[in-house]
Amino acid sequence: MKLKSLTIALALAATSASSFAAEKEGFFIGAFGDYYDASWENVRGSAGTNVDDSTGWGAEIGYRFNDYWSARIEYADMDFDISNANPAMNATSMDGDRLGIDGLYHINGGPFYGIFGLKQIDITENLTFANVGAGYQHYLTDNFAFNAETSLYQGLDRGYTDVGAKLGLSYLFGKQSSAAEPVKAAPATVVPVAVAPVDSDGDNIPDADDQCANTPMTDAVDGTGCTLYEDREVTKSLLVTFPNNTSKVAGKYDSGIESVASFLKEHTDTTVLLEGHSSAVGKAEYNKWLSKKRADAVAAKLIADGIAEDRITTVGLGEERLKNTDNTPAAHAENRRVEAHIKSIERVKVKR
Repeated sequence: MKLKSLTIALALAATSASSFAAEKEGFFIGAFGDYYDASWENVRGSAGTNVDDSTGWGAEIGYRFNDYWSARIEYADMDFDISNANPAMNATSMDGDRLGIDGLYHINGGPFYGIFGLKQIDITENLTFANVGAGYQHYLTDNFAFNAETSLYQGLDRGYTDVGAKLGLSYLFGKQSSAAEPVKAAPATVVPVAVAPVDSDGDNIPDADDQCANTPMTDAVDGTGCTLYEDREVTKSLLVTFPNNTSKVAGKYDSGIESVASFLKEHTDTTVLLEGHSSAVGKAEYNKWLSKKRADAVAAKLIADGIAEDRITTVGLGEERLKNTDNTPAAHAENRRVEAHIKSIERVKVKR
């Protein structure tokens, strides 16, 4: 019952007391009330004599090295209850004392601490014990503290396993601080956060400055966010050859003539010059007339494809510009022709 009461008191003290920040260092002294629960049977030198629990008082002196470690020497005056199997022995108590040394580890520099040490208890004989335990320390002022702790004792000479508890006060010498000085935070510096401008179409021109929304990603843009164009020269060529002494256009050239017509429709400000040629066979005057007729035949095809007549110019050059000057059938066939070379300037997109 005594051990249970002290355990409850220790728990209440731990839950009700506020914690403190360490920053403690120096010598300390203390006094305490002591309870020791022993169950020693047939102690040496007193057959049939059993040693039970003890209540008493004690004193301690020690040194707090830093926030985490301290050490102490303690003395306890003990008064054990005695029970005797021999009715002739009527003693009910026996004086004893306890002397020992402890190391204390203050967890995180706070109020809770662990205990480990060695004790010698003198009652009928000297017995040595190793002890481990836990404690709680609450500073009432910068120097005065309330202490509550409990320990488990294991006999090294004889196999006794005991429990003890202490409640006391201690005084730490020197100027102490019960709490760490709060660190004053430097005034917060407001750093402006740069907000990236919105660029919806990803052309690197912010929406606020973009005059052409939703520009295709493949297009290069100018400073206003609009597609960048450049002028490029485009060309189209046509070559139609003819059999000897004829101006009839063979069907195999229809697709080429249609392609020229499409080019002229796409570039509406462009005109075409059709140059008719002949071979050197025959009279030059006849050849010039025939070459003009050949150019007119190709023009008729373009007109039929929808090209305005005023956009077409034809000329007969006869044998003035021979493509091949050899006097062979192959050279003559190469020279019987109509040629067109069309140029235009168009604006095209600049790609990224």
